[in-house]
Amino acid sequence: MNPLTEKQLRACFVNASKREANQATLPDLATLDWDGLDYLGWRDRKSPLVAYAVVEVAGEPVGVLLRAGDAKLRTRRKGVCAWCEDVVVNDDVSLYVARRGGAAGRNGNTVGTLICTDFRCSRNVRRVPLLAEASTPEAKAELTARRVAGLRARAARFAGEVASTR
Repeated sequence: MNPLTEKQLRACFVNASKREANQATLPDLATLDWDGLDYLGWRDRKSPLVAYAVVEVAGEPVGVLLRAGDAKLRTRRKGVCAWCEDVVVNDDVSLYVARRGGAAGRNGNTVGTLICTDFRCSRNVRRVPLLAEASTPEAKAELTARRVAGLRARAARFAGEVASTR
């Protein structure tokens, strides 16, 4: 993922008001490993039911304001993240719901999905494959590349759904 500034982050949200974007508690951008991120996701430290995800779509950042569908984020829930689809690390997912952009969002239309509670998808897709998944170094590299591409595509699809005004 391309590094972003605070100004770029606050300006890229497609389903948040300017006020909501300006009030967002941002992560420490200087400490992020941008090369190891396929998207930037974080939970708001001040409001634990609020989260944010910024995904690159056609080279441009698209930010999405998310709300946790479960007030008990500390409760581990078994399931498969719809973005990273990791079947090994499957015990910490949460339902996140996003208001659609534009008039559709103002009318109350939302879209939701299961995502890793702490947005560890980029780490999950880069984990060393199990022997049953791939046995040679070439197969492991190919599998990791497919996982990364899949994560990026699924996250971008979700961001596109949120940005959609239908």
